[in-house]
Order: sequence, then structure tokens, then C-alpha cells
Amino acid sequence: MPPAEHSGAHDEHRLGLAHRVAQQLSVIYAGGDISPEMGALAIELLDIMRLQDDMPQPDPHLNHWDQRDALMITYGDSIKKDGEAPLQTLKYWLDHYADGRITGVHVLPFCPWSSDDGFAVIDYLKVNETLGDWNDVLAIGAKYNLMGDLVINHCSSASQWFSNFLRNEEPGKDYFATASPKDDLSLVVRPRTSPLLREVEAIDGTRHVWCTFSHDQVDLNFRNPEVLKRMVEIVRHYLDYGIRIFRLDAVAFLWKKPGTSSLNLRKTHEIVRLLRTLIEHARGDALIITETNIPNQENLAYFGNANEAHCVYNFSLPPLLVNTLVTGDCFYLKQWMMSMPPPQHGTAYFNFIASHDGIGLRPAEGLLSDEELQTLISTMRRFGGHVSYRALDDGQNKPYEINIALIDALQGTTAGADEYGLQRFVCAHAIMLGLEGIPGIYIHSLVGTHNDLERFENTGENRAINRHQWQLEELEAQLGDERSDHSQVFRGIMDLLAIRQKQSAFHPNATQFTLHLGATLFGFWRQSSDRRQSIFCISNVSNEAEHLQLSDINLIEAQDWSDLISGEDCNKQQMLLEPYQTVWISNLRDHR
Repeated sequence: MPPAEHSGAHDEHRLGLAHRVAQQLSVIYAGGDISPEMGALAIELLDIMRLQDDMPQPDPHLNHWDQRDALMITYGDSIKKDGEAPLQTLKYWLDHYADGRITGVHVLPFCPWSSDDGFAVIDYLKVNETLGDWNDVLAIGAKYNLMGDLVINHCSSASQWFSNFLRNEEPGKDYFATASPKDDLSLVVRPRTSPLLREVEAIDGTRHVWCTFSHDQVDLNFRNPEVLKRMVEIVRHYLDYGIRIFRLDAVAFLWKKPGTSSLNLRKTHEIVRLLRTLIEHARGDALIITETNIPNQENLAYFGNANEAHCVYNFSLPPLLVNTLVTGDCFYLKQWMMSMPPPQHGTAYFNFIASHDGIGLRPAEGLLSDEELQTLISTMRRFGGHVSYRALDDGQNKPYEINIALIDALQGTTAGADEYGLQRFVCAHAIMLGLEGIPGIYIHSLVGTHNDLERFENTGENRAINRHQWQLEELEAQLGDERSDHSQVFRGIMDLLAIRQKQSAFHPNATQFTLHLGATLFGFWRQSSDRRQSIFCISNVSNEAEHLQLSDINLIEAQDWSDLISGEDCNKQQMLLEPYQTVWISNLRDHR
């Protein structure tokens, strides 16, 4: 509703939440002063979200999760069945294979798209007809905590918005970020090697649009409040169709300013805070998770003061954990763990080891030495992986991510492939599932999918190697064969999830301390908030059997201790851990 149609009395009635939103808008658009324009824009946003001004402020320190929660990451068509909409096939598979163990699902972009496997969105308000429709999305969201992508930094050059931009028409006029080739763009941080600016011919002359990722993915111009309003309309629509968790894709690049890195700028953080305000008032248990594949400390900044993201991707975990398991040395992983602050209540880490993208290397900068990174890269190449690069300001290219299926990444050590691949792979998940935070498991890790070399060769895209599409009948046959690698991996991870769900010491916000057990034994201690349950999570990260001296972890003798995974009694002096074996030593079993 246009601001002019609001009466003064109506504006006064809506002073509470509207005033808070206007304050946030003033930081974004007006240099800190709340002008009448900011007040009017705030009311428009509340109208779009269907919010009332007198709604109570949500408690920012309320945890909307516990140890039962685990998400699966998947494309809408990672599992297909002839004659059936893939989103319906996905729900069938979840219901029959993962129900009770997987509580949420991240369905990667399901809108019509033109490139980047969904991340060049043509129309945010439609479902790609090759996947299904909004009713299929709603059905998944009715049973599982549904995470959807808000591809907020850019959209497709094939979108109606961009066509209108070129014609100088609405909606689309001034919707896209532009710059001059003469601007100082030398400090802009790039995740790709393609030129930053794309020259296009518009009705009013030559324009140079800003393209952080590819020339088909044109960055949106949030300096124009109309873009913010369109994005809030999309948020409201997604809420209506069952999306509970909003993944803010590539949000760190949102605000552009020549002469700066255009990364993690103050106005970007303020937009995240604004979206948090609107979303959590619209649905009390809705969450924001920021996808910021950047160095560790910059990533952690998106928690704000429990007023930005509820969750941040734990991007440093994948490269550090893979490095640990292929070197047999947990030094770097342990060093990083000790530096990680415990999240405030109301915030949590989102832990993952693999995703639709590769193993990011930027989050390992400053954590792994250059020599260690090069050894990791060469090992992954030997196991069939590829490397994607990003451009530096001096014209050089630097490794950005490793593209490989996780099960192939862990098929051996720096010395080469060996017979411990499956044990090493399950060990990686046992470590992740014990850590503070909410676990996210990529579908191709859950079922042990190997490198898809055919898909890589057909597309020429490095990331395609880890984006296999299963036929449902074939996948069911593999999971039904107890001898298959796929079945063994699936049962191993599912069994760990079943144990995890029953332990209050595995709450995402339960206490965690790093243990010092040498290079080959990686361990940490978890304790429930009521202090009744302790779990010592210890993994042998080497390819040789190791003795664990139980005196090193100071088990209280008056209590009975046992390994939750094997059931073995731990009231003795030492345990022998086989290569890549994990133990969860607890004083209680099934403490919820």
C-alpha cells in the first residue's frame, strides 16, 4: 500500500515494530537518521509481511533446535522416478528411508533458472515445472523443517527483471548494480575468475552491470529500496508455502561500493538484521542461515549479537576435517576447535562436511599453511578431484575450492588409496555429529555417491562431479543390498543419528571442550546443560590401531562409562581404537 494512503493515526498506531524497522532502514539508506521516507518504507514492509506493529519482540536467545535435529541437503531432482515429479519422489524417499532420523531438508533452488544449477533464478515466485509445483513444496514443509534458498545477491540475466532493466521499465528499472570501468574496483573480492563487469546495451545506452559470480548472474542493486521490497515479497511467499529456514545465498557480497572489497560491508550486515526482524516476527520459529564462504572470523561475524543469522555454515570444518583424515594428524583441526567461541543461545553452528559445492579453501586460509593446502590439493587431484579458482587483484588466480565426492576424497591418505575408505568416511561423520551445532548431511554423502565423471564430462563444470542424479529404483536396490558400499554408509550414518538423538549432551548448544590426546586421537568433551550427562567423543584419525588411556580423560570412577556406539564397557584402564574408529564414551545412555 502506498505511504500516502496511511493516515497519521494509523502511523502512530504502528510506532513499535515500524519504528524498529525504520531504524534499521535508516542505517541502510539514510546515514542513520530516521526520515519520514524511512518511516513510510517501514510501514510498507510490514504490510508486505502482514505484520502488526504491536507484536512482541521475540526472544533472541531461544533455541529452536535440539539434538534430534539433522538436515539433509539435496537438489529437488537428486532422486528421480519416471513419470513422477521429482519433489514428490524426494518426499517419498524421505518418508520411507529417513523419517525419524532426518528432521529437516534443504532443497536447493527449485525456481526456474538459466545456469549454475539453480542459482541463476529467472522467477522467484514459481517452481521449476520439471520439479513439481508449490503444493509439492508445501507437502515437504508440512512434515520436515524446510530450508529454501533466498538467492539474494543476484538473479538471472534471463529474468523479466533484467529484460525490463534493459528497457528502462518497471519492475526492473534500476534493479541491478552497475559501475564504470573507470571506477576503482581493484579491492573487490572475487569468488570467480570471470570479469567483474559485463557490458550490455540498454535502451538508454551502454551499461556495465556487476556480476560477482558469472555474466548470467547479475547482481541486484539494494541501493534501490524497490529491490528490498521485492525480496521481502518473496520471503512472505516462501513462508506461506512452508519454508521455515531461509538460506541467504552469497549474502556477504550484497552491498557494492567501489574502492572497497564490497564484501561484508556494514550495510550488508544491516540488511541481514532487517530480514531477521521481519522473518522472526512473521513466524516465531523461522530461522536465517547465512551462506558466507569466507575466512573463519568474517564468517562468525554474521551471528551479530544474536540479532543477525540464527546459524552460520561452519565452512572451516570440511577442509580441516578432510585434511586431518588424509594426513592422520589432527593438529590443525584441534587448533581451530580451540579458537571457536561457543555460540550464544539462540544461535548455532551449521556443521557439514560436503555440499552441492566443493570443499571451500578460503575458510582454511590462516588455518592451514600453504604447504599443507598444496598437499591436500594434490591428494584430492590424485583421488579424481578438480580445483576451481578465484581471481586476485594482481591478476593471479588462487585455488578457491576442491570439487570431489566426499567418499572419494576420503578413499585414502596422502600416501594413496587404501582399504580403510568406508571406515574413514563414517569416522568423518561421527566427528561431525558429535560437535556442537546442527548437522547437515549432503544426500550424496548419506548414500555414499562416488564421483560422477560422466556428468562432469558432459557439462564441463567442476561442481557437476558431486551432483549425481539417482534413479529411485537403482538407489533402493543399492540400499537394500547389505554388501554394497552405499548400504553400509547409509546404515552407518543412520545408526549414529539414532544414537545422537537420544543424548542431551549432543544438544547443539551443549558445552564443548577440546581434548589433548596427541596427533592421532582427536577428541572433545560434551556436557548437557543440566550437567548430568558427559560424552567423550574420541576418534582415531590414523590408519593404525591406537591405544586410548582412559586415565587421560579423567573418567569419574564412581560412574559407569560405556561407548554409545559399540556398547563396550569403559570401566578399565585403556581401550584399543581400530583405524578410524570413533567412541562416544558416556556416563548415561539415552539421556534426553
